[in-house]
Amino acid sequence: MSKVTVLKHPLIDHKMSQVRNINTNTKAFRETVSEIGALITYEITRDFKTRPIEIETPMAKMTAYELEKPVVIVPILRAGLGMVDGIHNIIPTAKIGHIGLYRDEETLEPKAYYQKFPKTIQESVVLVVDPMLATGGSASYAIQVLKEANVKDIRYVGLVGCPEGVQRLQEDHPDVSIYLAALDEKLDENGYIVPGLGDCGDRLFGTK
Repeated sequence: MSKVTVLKHPLIDHKMSQVRNINTNTKAFRETVSEIGALITYEITRDFKTRPIEIETPMAKMTAYELEKPVVIVPILRAGLGMVDGIHNIIPTAKIGHIGLYRDEETLEPKAYYQKFPKTIQESVVLVVDPMLATGGSASYAIQVLKEANVKDIRYVGLVGCPEGVQRLQEDHPDVSIYLAALDEKLDENGYIVPGLGDCGDRLFGTK
């Protein structure tokens, strides 16, 4: 069963209260989501492996350390874009892929309408980024697309999850660790997380 990490940090809790607030405007919402993405990055990289390299400081030669594997950030369009800059600011060497999904009107299952990944993705640590882990359908599908591209090291990174979405992801992909800033109570009858923060994509881009 995949590991679920719900981050407990005063700064994350403080910023989550801002993005949850219905009165937070688009600019502040977008900036705060990005800042939470940066704070989460410290936790999701805690077990990254490093390798020794020889460098020279102004004073002497020494052994330093660099990341063993490259990193690729893959946001699920469009809401996933809101967290990318925050993560990328902490890991500026990371490359960025994209996957766009839509819901089939007949089957109600997600389908990919766009995917573009860096050539290095197979040997990289891949962070699948989507702020809301609601039903888990989109995240599970995106991860499956990456596995079919022979990606071996995948982690899911979100803001808010709920038990239904976590369970779906654990059942479908028990090898993928889940990182969240908050785990909420449930889904409502329309598939929104409660208490949640509303439609993250609309709030990020001012489309509602």
